[in-house]
Amino acid sequence: MLLNPKAQKYEHLDEKSREIMLRTIEFFETKGKRKLKADDHERTWYADFLDFVKEQGIFSTLLTPSAHGNGDTRWDTFRNCAFNEILGFYGLCYWYTWQVSILGLGPIWMGKNEAKKQETAEMLKDGGIFAFGLSEKAHGADLYSTEMMLTPLGDGKYVADGGKYYIGNANKAALVSTFGKNSETGEYVFFTARPERENYELVKNVTNSQNYVAEYALHGYPVTDADILTTGQEAWDSALNTINVGKFNLGWASIGMSTHAFYEAITHASHRILYNHPVSDFPHVRQLFMDAYTRLTAMKLFALRAADYMRSASAEDRRYLLYNPMVKMKVTTQGEEVINLLWDVIAAKGFEEDTYFEMAARDIRALPKLEGTVHVNMALIVKFMANYFFNPGKFPEIPKRDDPVNDDFLFGQGPTKGLGNIQFHDFNLAYGKVDLPNVNLFKTQIRDLQEFLMKARPDKAQTRDIDFLLTLGELFTLVPYGQLLIENAEIYGVADDLLDQMFDFMVRDFSKYALQLHSKPSTTEQQMALCLKMIRKPLTDEARFQRIWERDIHTLRDAYEMNP
Repeated sequence: MLLNPKAQKYEHLDEKSREIMLRTIEFFETKGKRKLKADDHERTWYADFLDFVKEQGIFSTLLTPSAHGNGDTRWDTFRNCAFNEILGFYGLCYWYTWQVSILGLGPIWMGKNEAKKQETAEMLKDGGIFAFGLSEKAHGADLYSTEMMLTPLGDGKYVADGGKYYIGNANKAALVSTFGKNSETGEYVFFTARPERENYELVKNVTNSQNYVAEYALHGYPVTDADILTTGQEAWDSALNTINVGKFNLGWASIGMSTHAFYEAITHASHRILYNHPVSDFPHVRQLFMDAYTRLTAMKLFALRAADYMRSASAEDRRYLLYNPMVKMKVTTQGEEVINLLWDVIAAKGFEEDTYFEMAARDIRALPKLEGTVHVNMALIVKFMANYFFNPGKFPEIPKRDDPVNDDFLFGQGPTKGLGNIQFHDFNLAYGKVDLPNVNLFKTQIRDLQEFLMKARPDKAQTRDIDFLLTLGELFTLVPYGQLLIENAEIYGVADDLLDQMFDFMVRDFSKYALQLHSKPSTTEQQMALCLKMIRKPLTDEARFQRIWERDIHTLRDAYEMNP
């Protein structure tokens, strides 16, 4: 399941897509680790990478919908996942410029300004990058409180005034999709601005990194109808729907970074001799690697399956709105956990300036905090809990979606209301297909959680207690996480012993959150008793552990090292 850039041939992709992936890997391997790290330490703007992207037409091919490009261009989430993973594997800054271009393009492709779409397609051909001017210094991403104002002057002309904060690519973007309000009507509006124009002030880079994460201000910036993307409810919807598209990518950056760090850690531990033994021989080290490997494999299985639901979404099937923020929230926090586990193995080596790990350990923390914090995504996720557990609907089974087609629905998602009405298929359909010791133990924990929700559901005060709901949400999140793992384990032919070992950490995580919920100040006696019932110990199997260690983990030593 893990990406090895020197072995992966991308034979499952079409010729043009395969060429993009392999040439991107070649770019980074030719650049080499020393230069990659030197650029990171010197905070060098990645002009070489953007030149490469322009020469190869990569962003143009991957980020131009079919209707606005040629035969190879399409917005294909499956192949974009592969590109996400590669960029994360080599460095977060390269992924970030791609990610914020996706966000900047969202309001354009979702809008009705056809002339602007054609202009954007040409800018992509010319190597343009894009920016998403949403958040503000005082309010973050609170759309209600935006202070960017567009003042009408008549005859289709306006001036824009206000500031935006924490906006990636806003120094060099071909277009900055900017969210604001009409100063006369209070209507929401999305319009485009250009950094090179007068009245656009690039205030500063607010981060200490290779990226340029801008604070910018518009001072009487001239705007015409030709620059307007959407207004009113459509502008609001395109803001949130763009985040739906963009937040998904964060999990893939975490998968890429964690994978590279894993190779570095297993190779180091296998060659590091302590007390006349390789470090990888120590039982506690093997346990750390087992946890890291199973969590990382689960991250990728879940994110791939979530992509299937995104690509199959429709106005009648919006299940992706649960799985999508889970890729952003759950997969990225699992990435942090993987790095923490590996760091306990390589210890001080993780601080050394010539390791990839030093970069990954710093940057992995950013991903759960981008495009809304974990808390924001959890607040969204808990809205689905009642229907998920107690009111399933009937849907056709979603296949593996690796077909080379444009994901049209992502740019026509429609209104963002009615989340509480979204239904899901019965999660028992997936769990019922598997008869493995730890999966079965996890099923009992699910039933215990359902009993909690039926017999001792949160009272009115607890539903307003975000701290309480966040922990309850963590318990809920594990259930669809496990469901999609099982679905994709079948699709990708994951061995039963590996799947059951994944549920070893799932059972432990469920127990951990149950204990946390038990310990909340507002938890009642009945709730406490039901929480204790959820706490279980996974079933260990030494033979299973050793098989996975020898077959899947120890074989990764020396499997990959970046060119110097």
